[in-house]
Amino acid sequence: MKMTFRWYGEGDSIPLSYIRQIPGMTGVVTAVYDVPVGEVWHTDRIASLKALCDREQLEMEVIESVPVHEDIKLGRPTRDRLIENYAQTVRNLGKFGVKCVCYNFMPVFDWLRTNLHTPAPDGSNSLSYRHAELLALDPHDLHLPGWDESYTPAELRGLLAAYAGMTHEKLFENLVYFLRGILPACREAGINMAIHPDDPPWDMFGLPRIITGRESYLRLFEAVPERENGITFCTGSLGAGRENDLPALAREFADRICFAHLRQIRFEGERDFCECGHRTDAGSLDMLAIVEALADGGFDGYVRPDHGRNIWGEDGKPGYGLYDRALGACYLSGLFEAVEGRKKKGAMRK
Repeated sequence: MKMTFRWYGEGDSIPLSYIRQIPGMTGVVTAVYDVPVGEVWHTDRIASLKALCDREQLEMEVIESVPVHEDIKLGRPTRDRLIENYAQTVRNLGKFGVKCVCYNFMPVFDWLRTNLHTPAPDGSNSLSYRHAELLALDPHDLHLPGWDESYTPAELRGLLAAYAGMTHEKLFENLVYFLRGILPACREAGINMAIHPDDPPWDMFGLPRIITGRESYLRLFEAVPERENGITFCTGSLGAGRENDLPALAREFADRICFAHLRQIRFEGERDFCECGHRTDAGSLDMLAIVEALADGGFDGYVRPDHGRNIWGEDGKPGYGLYDRALGACYLSGLFEAVEGRKKKGAMRK
């Protein structure tokens, strides 16, 4: 297991020198953030990013993410050119030691919360989701926390209209088409693609969600069995679907999990949840059981502490402050150390 930390490039308020000081931290998960979606990431831009990481002795082996253009998801005629651009970006990343690309295939919104600063009794605040609040929104005049700066109202209306009539089946076909188009480049570059589950894992605003749990994974691996087709195992996203047994999923698909986002949530209703500290006793997900399942399945990929609270007066990017994620990294590293140590002792006794 390699512990990593998401870093939003030079514009991030958290310097790499701070991340380096977190015990057990091996590298950062980052991206080139100022290239338009669908365009090629050229080697000079990737080289500059890697040089910053090298300077702080942090690996840059995971990219999150190379965004998938909406035209690819929609299956528009422009997709072949965009897929070739994506494949070239993958080839370029491989030249700099990247091993894993986390991506998603969610239409329009690749995450949704209804509040980015929900206060907790201890004085911290975090992201939360209230399903009734989402349903009460006018889809023709949407204003969503964290998204108003991403789309103009006209752009958002246009995208939602473009997806009108999009079915789960057609979106899945477009995902398979995309993967078949880029996997030869992945094989050439030595890179695994790790699809992130839908967040949260249910349809909304008429937009289909297709990566939501066990049946989704079985279908995906049957359609695209190549080993470069892998998973980002996000406990917060999958865990929001109460039907998902996270330890069972971790055991079953451990050999396909390239990257693990370990995030804690606390259920507050059938489809309501609040993000919280990473410890098992802080929320509704059994982090120890999840780590044990990953270890039992032979998981040997990348991990990052996903979405922390804002604590100790920090006012950073929602979900991505320094302090709580650093605490989470230490806690999760401790779980892995204990579980793996117990396994080794058990093997020695045999």
